[in-house]
Amino acid sequence: MKYDFLIVGAGLYAAVFAHEAVKAGKKVLVIERRDHIAGNAYSEETEGIQVHKYGPHIFHTSDPEVWEFVNRFAEFNRFTNCPIARYGDEQYCLPFNMHTFHAMWGVKTPAEAKARIEEQKREAGIGEPKNLEEQAISLVGRDIYEKLVKGYTEKQWGRPCTELPAFIIRRLPVRFTYDNNYFNDRWQGIPIGGYTAMAEKMFEGAEILLGTEYFADRAHYDSVADMQIFTGPIDRYFDECYGTLEYRSLRFETEVRPESNHQGVALVNYTEKSIPYTRIIEHKFFDPDRQAELPSTVITREYPAEWKPGDEPYYPINNERNNSLYEKYRALAETKKGLRFGGRLGTYRYLDMDKVIAQALKDVRECL
Repeated sequence: MKYDFLIVGAGLYAAVFAHEAVKAGKKVLVIERRDHIAGNAYSEETEGIQVHKYGPHIFHTSDPEVWEFVNRFAEFNRFTNCPIARYGDEQYCLPFNMHTFHAMWGVKTPAEAKARIEEQKREAGIGEPKNLEEQAISLVGRDIYEKLVKGYTEKQWGRPCTELPAFIIRRLPVRFTYDNNYFNDRWQGIPIGGYTAMAEKMFEGAEILLGTEYFADRAHYDSVADMQIFTGPIDRYFDECYGTLEYRSLRFETEVRPESNHQGVALVNYTEKSIPYTRIIEHKFFDPDRQAELPSTVITREYPAEWKPGDEPYYPINNERNNSLYEKYRALAETKKGLRFGGRLGTYRYLDMDKVIAQALKDVRECL
């Protein structure tokens, strides 16, 4: 074998794994079907602005080991995520907090806000939430659900909220304070110079082949390394022998605009179902220290899309059918020696970046 590790895919999981393996003196080959590294966190410069090509990626973590690790490869700026939600002519703060409750109901104290939510929960007759709609009403009441959750979520997932599992909405922060910071984590920011530059440093010492499709010459790539790390779709690896795992996809429309400030914030969510995109991203606002000096701006409209095999998979649909199917693939994977699956597609889970890094660090230590 020429290499100790073959890593299929060049996203964040692969970058962490490759770095630790190279540091341990191992020979690593990385192959990537796209023409760039960094996976969906990939960013490139346009008009002096780091543009997130596959949607916004905001790093946040409360894990001191992960924070120390990423700071070896990049300096992080002071970006704080404070998105806005628009419903018609109305505008609200996200995450749901006292600013949101005041704008919606005119309440001024946490006690008033909690009372209004409990009243609407009682009126809806909800006990233990059985779906996303009931979970959302239990968390924030019917008014906020109808205006700020329902349309956005049904666009995002392409299904009625009553058919979506309750757990999807549980990760949404709800606060009874005047705090617009979306994340609760101790550390937050975006790497200065972009995620691509950070990933380049992580991959130093590994051999990388871009524009290389593993499945086009599978027999060859299976023969070049003692161990293979696969970060693509796990069902695709096994030729979908049990069936196809389902995803939601996205498409993006990006434009340069001859204005210094289009919307005044990095993210604006459009919650009406009649508006086809879910949000507009203004990339310059991811860099608080440089945004004022740039005369133009770059915006991206993000459209949710149905997924079919061959499309770019973004969000696993973790319903009962897909989770049961994934468990079959996971059990099959455990029978294969010299093979490990990682990352969002390899484990069929939506993962924040810090969780991807933590998992990669754990896995590479076990492999080494």
